[in-house]
Amino acid sequence: MTTMFTVHGPHEVPTYRGKAGRTITPEDIQGFWKSHPALASQKGCYVFAIRTGGGFTLGYVGKATKSFRQEAFAPHKLAKYQQFLVDYVKGTPVLFFLVSPTKKGKVNSKHISGLEDFLIQKGVAANPELLNVKGTQQEQWGIQGILRSAQGKPSQAAREFKKAMKSS
Repeated sequence: MTTMFTVHGPHEVPTYRGKAGRTITPEDIQGFWKSHPALASQKGCYVFAIRTGGGFTLGYVGKATKSFRQEAFAPHKLAKYQQFLVDYVKGTPVLFFLVSPTKKGKVNSKHISGLEDFLIQKGVAANPELLNVKGTQQEQWGIQGILRSAQGKPSQAAREFKKAMKSS
């Protein structure tokens, strides 16, 4: 059976704005979970990003096999977010959550890990400065016009193959 994750977000992460920059305080974290109590006990993956203009810049991808509340703002994760925030004078910090379904109260940790690996690879492709340490080594192969290929118009064969593979 396929594990189907559901996407929640983007949810704005509150920050304290000082004279020289911003930071995420313990009070901000408390306020975040008060605003999103249904997500606090869920498990899955999360993506920290900055919303600027009409798009997003990804900063960090993580997984939570205990709960989002226990893991998304853990001290070492918070340090990554703070590091990411100092590079952006403008923009709104946000979190996306990809919630794993439960079966008899349990989640499939193997699927969560697989999703995290996938999201890190997609994240590095979108932002080579992604702050994750593990899983960021990109594959050394590609498919011309489909995956990890140079800019430009894909060939007719590549477009047809994409269609056949039902990929975007």
